[in-house]
Amino acid sequence: MACVTDEDIARRFESLRPHLDEKARRLVLGAEAAVLGRGGIKRVAAATGSHPDTVARGVREVRSADPADGRVRRPGGGRRPATEADPELVAALEKLVAPQTRGDPESPLRWTTVSTRDLAATLTEQGHPVSATTVRTLLSEQLGYSLQANAKTIEGRQHPDRDAQFRHITERVREHQQAKCPVISVDTKKKELVGQFSNKGRQWRPKGEPEPTKTHDFADKQLGKAIPYGVYDVAADTGWVNVGTDHDTAEFAVESIRRWWTGIGKSSYPDADRLLICADGGGSNGYRTRQWKTELAAFAAETGLTVNVCHLPPGTSKWNKIEHRLFSHISMNWRGRPLQSHEVIVESIAATTTDTGLSVHAELDTGSYPTGIKIAKRDVATLEQSGTLERHHFHGEWNYSLHPRRSP
Repeated sequence: MACVTDEDIARRFESLRPHLDEKARRLVLGAEAAVLGRGGIKRVAAATGSHPDTVARGVREVRSADPADGRVRRPGGGRRPATEADPELVAALEKLVAPQTRGDPESPLRWTTVSTRDLAATLTEQGHPVSATTVRTLLSEQLGYSLQANAKTIEGRQHPDRDAQFRHITERVREHQQAKCPVISVDTKKKELVGQFSNKGRQWRPKGEPEPTKTHDFADKQLGKAIPYGVYDVAADTGWVNVGTDHDTAEFAVESIRRWWTGIGKSSYPDADRLLICADGGGSNGYRTRQWKTELAAFAAETGLTVNVCHLPPGTSKWNKIEHRLFSHISMNWRGRPLQSHEVIVESIAATTTDTGLSVHAELDTGSYPTGIKIAKRDVATLEQSGTLERHHFHGEWNYSLHPRRSP
């Protein structure tokens, strides 16, 4: 083999290198050194610019009687995942994309309009050096995001101050969380028929034995409907669901918030002097509903809390955090299962969990919440005159506070 020069070794290796993975390169280097014999490891390393230990390992692998196990690197080799080097990276990324999140809450996928390059640059500025490729991996594998095409899902015309209102809500949320005061997202989930009715989705059952359900969805006069009103604690990632049996009124909505505060909120935030409620613009907790404001005023007087309210702008009800963080998981938990009784509904809601640690409390509310109660304009005007109801400067119809003082 004296006729084999170092230039020959280098030329052969360079011609093969682009086509080889890490393990294959070791095998080529090892084969060259094994053929050369004594001193071959040193010559091959010098000719190819490889480390002698790499060449020596290649020789051992070539001479080994054990078949290749398919590994390119030894177990545990390679660069550590970015999340191990920076445990706060995922939380920082989630904080960046959360205000921009949009999508169908019933789907486990979410998406964002912020580019991975912009996210990577912002994270690096915040002390989390990361590449756009790593951001893309974290979004898809850790946070459940994906790239999506346009879809016709807009609920009517876009309000010109929609984005400004979301920025306003984000700032109010940040202020309350920095002060260690609770921030809750509230809404009424879709009413559910109680009884042996079909429920969307599928569940595992013996082949050929589907759960029998009624052919027509007419409400059972005895069982009626279930009205789940949810309270989602944004910071704690906990849900409280009050399952009503009567009507979805503003009185029922505020009673649900009252039960959450009495049951868990007060003990979780013992030093809080204010509460931020993020709600949709319509329904029982809508910004036009006078009873909603008068009931909240009574709640503020009872608890001594200043109740700050921010409504989502028109056409964005599906962007409410409670839809993505609570209601979607409840729907996935009981899909394909008939909701045979109120007890089944309550237990199914309470059994809802997620990999990120969501916990949910649910209870049945058999109270009476009659409809048709009229609140006069002068009653709301009296709240404003007394200082109990304070409308904020930016869109006072969407953003206002109820102070803990009784109207005269």
